Amino acid sequence: MEIRPKVLITKIGFDGHDRGSRIVAAGLRDAGMEVIYTPPWQEIPTVVKLALEEDVDVIGISSLATDHLIVPKLMEALREAGLGDVGVVVGGIVPDDEERSLLAAGVARVFHPGSAMADIAAFIRELAGTVRARRVAA
Repeated sequence: MEIRPKVLITKIGFDGHDRGSRIVAAGLRDAGMEVIYTPPWQEIPTVVKLALEEDVDVIGISSLATDHLIVPKLMEALREAGLGDVGVVVGGIVPDDEERSLLAAGVARVFHPGSAMADIAAFIRELAGTVRARRVAA
């Protein structure tokens, strides 16, 4: 029996543009994943607490207005909370040089506008499997 990936879709910071995150959340749900969706304007401690309480495999962060620049702080907060194994992906408008810094901070992948839902779902399913395998091995 395959365990459904558990994904938290959220927005941190002050970016209120949530259409993309709602579309991705619905697409992942339709792909058979368990999705926890938050409205915009979440604070990092709130996201970390929710990830811990819900035991998520992957966190998806949507950014259309430079809020991806605080994702490295989220990555640090997750590690400090013992959640360094949770996969993190970012979707939205991210310039190439900023994408490189997100990947260096531990983000698994950045999806840009126009990414196919099938590609997003396949990557998240694979990432969730990797996360679960690491947890079992630990």
